[in-house]
Amino acid sequence: MATRNGRTAWWRPGRGAAAVAAVAAAAAAVLVGLTTPAQAATAVTINGSSGGRALDGVGAVSGGGGNSRLLIDYPEPQRSDILNYLFKPGYGAAMQILKVEIGGDTNSTSGAEPSHEHTRGAVNCNRGYEWWLMEQAKARNPNITLVGLAWGAPGWVGNGNFWSTDSIDYLVAWLDCAGTHGLTINYLGGWNEKGYNVAWYKNLRSALNSHGYGSVKIVASDDFGWSAADDALRDSTFAAAVSTFGSHYVCGYRSAQSSCPSSSNAVATGKALWASENGSDDYNAGAQALARGINRGYIDGKMTGYINWPVIAAITPNIPWATTGVAVASQPWSGAYSIGKNAWVMAQTTQFTAPGWRYLDSSSGYIGGNRNNGSYVSLRAPGSGDYSTVIETMDATAAQTLNFNVTGGLSTGTVHVWSTNVRSNNTTDYFVRGADITPSGGAFSLTVQPGYVYSITTTTGQGKGTAVSPAQGNLKLPYSDTFDSYAVGREATYLMDQQGSFEVATCGGGHSGRCVRQMSEQAPIYWTSGHAEPFTLLGDLTWRNYTVSSDVMLEKSGYAQLIGRGNTYNHQGPQNLNGYYFRVSDTGAWSIRSNNTSGNWRTLASGTTAALGVGRWHTLALTLNGSTLTAAIDGATVGTVSDTTWVAGQIGYATAQGVTAQFDNLSVTPVGTSGGSTGEVRGAGSNRCLDVNGASQADGAVVQIWDCNGGANQQWTLTSGGQLSVYGSKCLDVPGTTQGTRARIWTCNGGSGQQWRVNADGSIVAVGSGLCLDVNGAGTANGTAVQLWTCNGGSNQTWIRG
Repeated sequence: MATRNGRTAWWRPGRGAAAVAAVAAAAAAVLVGLTTPAQAATAVTINGSSGGRALDGVGAVSGGGGNSRLLIDYPEPQRSDILNYLFKPGYGAAMQILKVEIGGDTNSTSGAEPSHEHTRGAVNCNRGYEWWLMEQAKARNPNITLVGLAWGAPGWVGNGNFWSTDSIDYLVAWLDCAGTHGLTINYLGGWNEKGYNVAWYKNLRSALNSHGYGSVKIVASDDFGWSAADDALRDSTFAAAVSTFGSHYVCGYRSAQSSCPSSSNAVATGKALWASENGSDDYNAGAQALARGINRGYIDGKMTGYINWPVIAAITPNIPWATTGVAVASQPWSGAYSIGKNAWVMAQTTQFTAPGWRYLDSSSGYIGGNRNNGSYVSLRAPGSGDYSTVIETMDATAAQTLNFNVTGGLSTGTVHVWSTNVRSNNTTDYFVRGADITPSGGAFSLTVQPGYVYSITTTTGQGKGTAVSPAQGNLKLPYSDTFDSYAVGREATYLMDQQGSFEVATCGGGHSGRCVRQMSEQAPIYWTSGHAEPFTLLGDLTWRNYTVSSDVMLEKSGYAQLIGRGNTYNHQGPQNLNGYYFRVSDTGAWSIRSNNTSGNWRTLASGTTAALGVGRWHTLALTLNGSTLTAAIDGATVGTVSDTTWVAGQIGYATAQGVTAQFDNLSVTPVGTSGGSTGEVRGAGSNRCLDVNGASQADGAVVQIWDCNGGANQQWTLTSGGQLSVYGSKCLDVPGTTQGTRARIWTCNGGSGQQWRVNADGSIVAVGSGLCLDVNGAGTANGTAVQLWTCNGGSNQTWIRG
């Protein structure tokens, strides 16, 4: 028996399978923490002569959209550390495929990505951050496969019709841009999740061939299902045009990924089949599904590519899907990041294989023929006897002994064993090297525990990165940017486009230097069903009382807006934001407005001042101080109003649809105070207050979130002793130290369950457990429970005291 870090590998070279099984079963019964004995041993033959398809790779999507935005703004060395965890072989997720969005100036889930061609013929190959990300990925893994796909496009393309010659020319121009960055794109898709047009794919193939891109393979149709494969069996020209059929969420959308079929027609085409978008799950909680899906996509459907959505959540916590991917990087100003369990599950395949390795069909399947026991896939390196077998036991309830027999020209040398305990929340249990196994006559055994992923391999070079994130911290005020330090076409630091395209341009109207310009001159070809006007966000969700000021110049009739206290927004159409807006038009009409995620616009104050005109610069300012909102133009106050709806959040720029405007000299300066020692405690994610249920003063009354109403049951005092008291004699209390412990009130007694640390980043940490005060499930509805949970920086763990 060989043991390392609590993981036990059982092997007895030269013994018969029955003897090995008996020894393994007896020993498994005494393993620490094991409540049921190992099942009867399962025989697995790893046959290098088995037929099977070639692996195309496992990777992820950057885009669909804006989810990688803040990564480029990270300081060094953290930026390189994160990139290494994503792409560097032998270090972290070691992605083999990187699929990127071809930006279209329109929201495509978590933001909008800029187009390389805002207007017909005006190509700029340096916009956005996807070129940079591909360069960084390629520098770390020169063999990484690059894939491009459009979610939307500027409105000039086909006059709004994507399935047009214009879009083909548009994609060819994008490939030309890739060449200027030294990048070779391996695959190109059509229009994400918008069906397909057979004639268009044929024309795309012809255009790629005629422009020197004959080696670029076409993926169809990046939608749900395999109907494109059905058409390929009926249309040989279409079949010849397409190299790979890719379907989305083949295991079910955000499912357990227990069953992942393709279709008989898809397999019959003989083409490569991909799960070309999968996941959409939390970077930790999605690990079990990911472990199943990577294996089962091949076992069930002969899919040789698996692409997770997305690569990383490099967005602030108020943006939709703020914790999906394999890592979270929401604070470039502090350098803080977190590598998820998903990264290590992915590594259990990517660090042990490479594109071109061949699956061994007869050596892949379900343990004992039972899905609930788990699955395994085996792959062989080309031109070599090396092999790897990846085993997942996500649904197993007991340890299982696997008796392996290696044959068919494969190496019978030392087998290396790595594992990840997917059920564990301890990072030391992820991607752990166990004891090597020395087979005898090609035979060896391994006892696998439930809830694990194992990789057994004859290869070397695997490793687990050691870089550590710094602590989180707020983006401090005052904050300012003149935009003069950026190259034209780039995005200003921390500015996150949600609709339209705000990029650095040479100032017009007599302003020197550079400005931020809203570039989209027409409604785009949308990907989402709802269509917000162009807007972009910047800053920290804990910003509360401040003045946001900026010089603004309208280039055409319409309006521009400053956003204040922007927080949660809804990406389902249209993209409505909780926040305040100061809107000014060229005619001089102005208004202070409030919006919410349901699109309930309210005009709080309005009026008319001297016409601003077009081509002329003016200074707009919006001051938010407690409940007082004040708007000014060129230093003169035009309106003041009182409103208590939104208490904290980001700043931003916005314009009317199709209105090009320039912004310069951004300034965000703090005003007033952060409030007294007693007041409400608002959740940044819900904008609701920490509330004692039913205004009860009884010990044990539960604490929840509720609409802020100024009641005594919502007035909390941070005492010098680190307690949060309410009613003067009751304290916020937790009766335990484990995740999910419900918060309540209790007579103040100074106990450890009543000690809290209120941090500058808005988190409230229970001293006794180190866990954060958390709104259950990131809920935002009245009555949602408040509890303890592992600190993750989410908006449901960010609180603003007033």
